[in-house]
Order: sequence, then C-alpha cells, then structure tokens
Amino acid sequence: LMAADDPEEVIGVIAHETGHISGGHIATRGDKLDKTGTGILASYVLGIGAALATGEPGLGAAVIAGGQDVAVKSLLRYTRSQESAADQAAVKYLKANQRSPRGLMEFMEKLSGQEALLPDNQDPYLRTHPLSQERIAFFRRSLEGSPYRDQNASPELVDRHERMVAKLVGYLEPLRRVLQRYPESDQSLHARYARAIAYYRADDIEKALAILDTLLAEEPRNPFFLELKGQILFTFGRLEEALEPYQEASLLLPEEPTIRLSLARVQLELDQPQYNQSALKNLEKVLQREPRNSFAWRLAATAYSRNGNEPMTMLSLAEAALARGQFKDAVARAKKAQGLFEPNSVPWIRAQDLELEAQRLLDKKNS
Repeated sequence: LMAADDPEEVIGVIAHETGHISGGHIATRGDKLDKTGTGILASYVLGIGAALATGEPGLGAAVIAGGQDVAVKSLLRYTRSQESAADQAAVKYLKANQRSPRGLMEFMEKLSGQEALLPDNQDPYLRTHPLSQERIAFFRRSLEGSPYRDQNASPELVDRHERMVAKLVGYLEPLRRVLQRYPESDQSLHARYARAIAYYRADDIEKALAILDTLLAEEPRNPFFLELKGQILFTFGRLEEALEPYQEASLLLPEEPTIRLSLARVQLELDQPQYNQSALKNLEKVLQREPRNSFAWRLAATAYSRNGNEPMTMLSLAEAALARGQFKDAVARAKKAQGLFEPNSVPWIRAQDLELEAQRLLDKKNS
C-alpha cells in the first residue's frame, strides 16, 4: 500500500488477489504450505543430526539453510501457474468494472525492477508473487486492448489514497523518514496528517496537536482526525480531554468498532460510575462486530465487575481467554461461569458451548 503511487495500482492488486480467491488457490496453497512446513521441519532435524554426528555446528546450519531454500523454491514454483490464472481473472474483473489495467501493469513493472535485488531488499509482495516476462507482456497486451486504458482515478479516490498512504507512513516510518517524504514546506492535507502522526509517535504532543487543529479547522466532522486527537490525548494521560473527540468520532461513525473500543477504554480508565454503563454498551457494539476481540472482552469483564455482575465477568474472561488461545484457562473460567448462571439460560448455554469449544481446541493442540 505504501509503495503504490496511485489508487489504480491498489485496485489492480485487489483484482489480482480476488482472482486467487475465485480460482480456489487459497485452499490448495494451504495444503502446499503445510507440505513446505514439513520440509523445513525435516531440514531442521537433518541439520541437528549432522551437527551432532560430525561435531560441526556449521554443517548443521548449512543443511538447515539448504532445506529451507529448497522448500521455499518448491512453493514458488508451485504458484507460478496460479499467478498467471489470477492475472487473467484480474483483467476480466477490471474490465467488468470499467477500470483500466494500467495500475496493475505499472505496479507489476515496479516489482519487476526489483528482481535483481537481494531477497532481503525486495518488496515482500514480489517474494510471494513470482514474476516473469510473460506476465509483464500479458499486462501490456491487456492494457493495449482495454477500452478503459486511458481512464484515471477520480480526484476523490486519489485524495483518499493519499490520506491512506500518509497515515501508514506516519505510523510506520521514523520521524526523519516522514519529514523527508512530507517536508514542512508541504502544506497539503495529507502531508500535515502524516506529520501530525509522526510527531505524536516522537512524543512531541504539542506540535502534533497544533497540526491536528489545522486539519480539524478544515474538516471539523472528520471522524479519523477526531479519533487521532483522542488517541494522542489518551496516550499522554489527558483522559478528560480525550473523551470528547472520541465521543464525536463515535457519533459520526457509529458502526466503527475501533473508535467505539477506544471510547470505551477512555470511559473505563476515567473510573467514574457515570461512564460504566456507556462503556459496556460501546463494548457490546464492538463485540457484535468482532466477537473474537480479546481486548474488548477484557474491558467488558472490567465493566461487568464494576457493576457487580460476577457471572458475566467470568464469562467475559472465558471469552477473552479463548480469543487469546489460552484454552485451558478458557475451560476453567467457562466451567465457573456455568455455576453462576441459571441452568439453561442463554448465557449458561453460551458458557457451556465455550467450554466445549475451548476443550476441543486444547485437545487438538495437545494431540
């Protein structure tokens, strides 16, 4: 996403990945990955055996590295035909949606220029999607024959793309790199957005908030700017100030679980009785969308506990344990929850189902 210069490149890659899904490649690749994993494991066993037999650790390392290389190359050879099929599907989908294949072609050409680089310096997408000159030629022919070859992304889509990239760069790159890409002289909205995030991550809260205030002056009802302001204030312990922007963002995007989760966290951190029920309602909304969100379940357990609801506290802790993969703990807490609920009630049945599911996963893990 950060490497894409244009939203059409992202759309093209999505079309390609959709081709993998429609072709059933995900299921067959899973089987191949399992076999690849077995091959890598075998190389570890052989490598350790070689080291023990010869007393040469270097020999063992060489065996392991060689086995890994063979296994990975085998996987890549296996996927070349699938990549070609996904390319053909992508071009078909782009045409059906009246979009140009130019973005997909340009992105793949960008990756093809990295093929001479050492693997560690290549884009990870290239290492999992092997390219060939035949594929590049196919993209060029597809572009030449497309009735939509000259179509460009709308200004609105370009703006959304630039904001997405700015947000990713701001969160993932160090401040120095962010300022190289988005210097102070660049006063565009997306450049200021990236710098506000980068200054926040560099603990320069005042500079971050000052930039963010200019963004909110232009777009006061932007829920993502409000969310960022709440996040900055919360991170630096200004809980009362963080509450309002999170509440505003939640009203603007009521179905967005990330914002509701953050709002509930602030409400519970304030530790004031008047916010407890609101926090619980927000968490219930989150868990309707994300039933395996372990952090949301832990916060829900806190809210239920403050309400004196021990059965739901225990059930929430069991749900959190299951979501984290702590199956033994989930079984124990689900059993305890069953003893606290009325038999055959809805939460009692849920606790029983949870116990059975956790026990099944625990047995599978131990087998």
